[in-house]
Amino acid sequence: MMAVADAPPLSRPIRVLVAKPGLDGHDRGAKVVAAALRDAGMEVIYTGLHQTPEMIASAAVQEDVDVVGLSILSGAHLTLFPRVRALLDDAGRPDILLTGGGIIPEEDVEALHQRGVGRLFGPGTPTADLIAYIREWAATHLRS
Repeated sequence: MMAVADAPPLSRPIRVLVAKPGLDGHDRGAKVVAAALRDAGMEVIYTGLHQTPEMIASAAVQEDVDVVGLSILSGAHLTLFPRVRALLDDAGRPDILLTGGGIIPEEDVEALHQRGVGRLFGPGTPTADLIAYIREWAATHLRS
């Protein structure tokens, strides 16, 4: 992977949609992540609680984002991540990075990677790790 320092700077901020799908009502972590990404210079759209995969994919396409980050603590990650990925692909946006975090067992992480989901982050992960991951991905996938 290209080092971020070697990549030409983008002429625009990275656009990220942060979403809380399903019935999970705990969004403190999603708000912390959204603020950290914003502080790192990214444009962040936070959709709020109780979003359906259809609502998330639609907002991602309408907002022309580069990255969708899902925060899932409900245990529905094997359903929600693949559904959002499929909807993004069906909308002609397979180029959008789908990443996120929550309580996700390691064996499920690999299954989600195989279904087109990027790196996933567990509780307590420093936000700097997520920021670095998105910047590294952007350096090799986005045009200025």
